[in-house]
Amino acid sequence: MASAVGLDVPIGPDTYHMGPGTLRISRKALHGKLRSRLLERLRAAIPEEKRGLVFLEGGKTKHLYSSDGEPLFRQEAYMHYVFGVQEEDCYGAMCVKTGRTVLFMPRLPDSYAVWMGHLKTPDEFRSKYGVDAVHYVDEMPATLAELKPACLHVLFGVNSDSGLTVAPPPPPVEGIPLETETLFDVITECRVFKTPEEIEIIRYANRIGSAGHVAMMRACRPGIMEYKLESTFLHHCYSEGGSRCALYTPIAASGPNAAILHYGHACAPNDRQLSAGELALLDCGCEYYLYGSDITTTWPVDGKFTPQQRAVYDAVLAAHRDVKAAMKPGVAWTMLEADIGALFMPHGLGHFLGINTHDVGGYPPGGPPRSTRPGYRSLRTARVLQPGMVITVEPGCYFNPSLLKPALEDPAKSRFLVREAVEAHLGMGGVRLEDNVVVTEGGAESLTHVPRTVEEVEAVMAGGTWEA
Repeated sequence: MASAVGLDVPIGPDTYHMGPGTLRISRKALHGKLRSRLLERLRAAIPEEKRGLVFLEGGKTKHLYSSDGEPLFRQEAYMHYVFGVQEEDCYGAMCVKTGRTVLFMPRLPDSYAVWMGHLKTPDEFRSKYGVDAVHYVDEMPATLAELKPACLHVLFGVNSDSGLTVAPPPPPVEGIPLETETLFDVITECRVFKTPEEIEIIRYANRIGSAGHVAMMRACRPGIMEYKLESTFLHHCYSEGGSRCALYTPIAASGPNAAILHYGHACAPNDRQLSAGELALLDCGCEYYLYGSDITTTWPVDGKFTPQQRAVYDAVLAAHRDVKAAMKPGVAWTMLEADIGALFMPHGLGHFLGINTHDVGGYPPGGPPRSTRPGYRSLRTARVLQPGMVITVEPGCYFNPSLLKPALEDPAKSRFLVREAVEAHLGMGGVRLEDNVVVTEGGAESLTHVPRTVEEVEAVMAGGTWEA
């Protein structure tokens, strides 16, 4: 069988790529394999007489408030996982008994070609996505009724990371019941364990994203704005790797901003000027074919760590290395020990990564529950590691006044803190080092390749070579 993912995959009507040198993905081969895995698990969970059609509703056209402006469309993650469809307002169905697939595409007026270019026909849509049949959405009720499935298996459940509910779609045809108990948990668990092909896409996103971080290191100097580092990353990933979008809003934090975990949002748009003697913390991820990387590097703005900065950096790097060395099948992800650590690292140690930045499946039914302890409750999963999981390793140490100043006045916590040392670090911001790691049969492999030691960081910032 031909490879589904690679730099030299033959280009056919179903191939996704962004031009010379970019990763090529056979939609038919990749999603065909993912659908086979899903079918295997659904057939194990559903008695034969109760097997119907998997029915998925894709993402919808959205407008910016009351305007006619439309944000760039990103497909709903479960729809992308099963079918790889880029277009909005589509539906997909798959027979659990036979595996036969059908997509439903919107019927657009011919006049839309003026604004959108050539409008694909159902046959072109079928070739692009490698499915068995394609019909228009207005033909969906009649098509589904003709198939006479026992039911439609639809998504319904709670995303354990966000806490938001995935709601089932409206019934597309009268007389065919919606079955909501099975699909969500089964497909979510499938997404936890990446196939080798999915790992190759994430590896590519890491290669491009790692090189983007190196580009930021080389562009950094006192006096520039944080957003210039952000723009350097975005430009590199798009121009060199075909990554049109970042996986998430980039964090380009300097000085005290490095202690703000989700800095870079609309009210703090990476708009501070960098100064000599400060640290810069860059948390930026590259997205390709909706799969992504999530990488964080920290470095001195002027290219040389101070003794104080180096002490904190080396401590975080030691934790970073120790966690990766401990990762292997059978190890529980709850590796934190001291609750006091939550004052300096209020986020979790890492999260699943895939089509979403914080990918699904962290707390499945029957799995370890979320802890209520400080430090532990921020963990985005408490699962035992297994081969095929892709997870971030992102220890950090932050000096956030909103956490540390109250702790210094709390008798229960202040006895663990050296006031003079804490206060001396309050303006530093913080350090975070984040790799994307796949659990293997024998341990774990980091997909991220950026300068990590003090010597490597300083050498690259001084103009040294680095192969990401």
